[in-house]
Amino acid sequence: MSFEVKDLFKRYGDKVVVDHLSFSMEKEGVYALLGTNGAGKTTSIRMMLGMLAKDGGSVMWNGKPLSVDSCNVGYLAEERGLYPKCTLMDQLLYFASLRGVSHSEAKKRIAYWAERLEATEYLYPPKNAGKASKPKLADQLSKGNQQKIQLMVALLSDPELLILDEPLSGLDPVNADLFKSIIHEEVEKGKYLIMSSHQMATIEEFCTDLTILNRSKVVLQGNLAEIKKSYGRINLHIKAEQELKPYIEKADVQLLSQVGYTYQCKVRGEEHANTLLKALVADDVTLIAFELREPSLHEIFVEKVGDTHEE
Repeated sequence: MSFEVKDLFKRYGDKVVVDHLSFSMEKEGVYALLGTNGAGKTTSIRMMLGMLAKDGGSVMWNGKPLSVDSCNVGYLAEERGLYPKCTLMDQLLYFASLRGVSHSEAKKRIAYWAERLEATEYLYPPKNAGKASKPKLADQLSKGNQQKIQLMVALLSDPELLILDEPLSGLDPVNADLFKSIIHEEVEKGKYLIMSSHQMATIEEFCTDLTILNRSKVVLQGNLAEIKKSYGRINLHIKAEQELKPYIEKADVQLLSQVGYTYQCKVRGEEHANTLLKALVADDVTLIAFELREPSLHEIFVEKVGDTHEE
């Protein structure tokens, strides 16, 4: 199986909102689509899904135009998409029927995902004094629990291609870990996932390849490990038991931040870092940590879009 986006283009009047976006997935895994607010991520996703008309380009699944007929697609939107005054069970059964899942099979899958997502109490109200409680409505749930129900909607058809737009938005750390464990499971099942998120640590956890958009244009694209390797090991983390600022200044090392005796620095390379290390060792400075590493995705993202970021 393969997924390919080629020269995707969209404009509103004179404003180009997606400028010839292209990328492909030749095997299962997670592809990240990143960018600042308004960069064109959600517009691109909606065009991929056929929810928004394209002004140019193509979206292909196994060499054929992507559609619900050619591919079983699951979609978790960033915005809440539940009917606020309908019961959760009725909505789930309705959405499952739209994806061709039989009523009996939908019931089984809903029960499984309700337990897996720790949402059983919202879908199967307990009895109170021998009487069943009223079924929960969507607007009675917190933002995080609504997100659970929406993820369930996306998963009910057992999709081949799963598109997640800000999947961890509004989740507390416990539920964020729960969502991440499910994403890992879907990847292990051989699914294709496209993820958009502002949480760079999450992207680093899941994705091997990515595209960063800024003001509708691609500013960085490729394999994350290779991108980080191209920067080299230039970020230096130091923790000591005494003030090191004079040593850092003398070695001409750029000090990015300091909290107590913990320092975040930037060097020109390993030799530059070793110059500082030799000076510290020569003076018998007690070091708790001296770590040279590649830049994080967060740092790369800020470098690529920080100067032109518009909210």
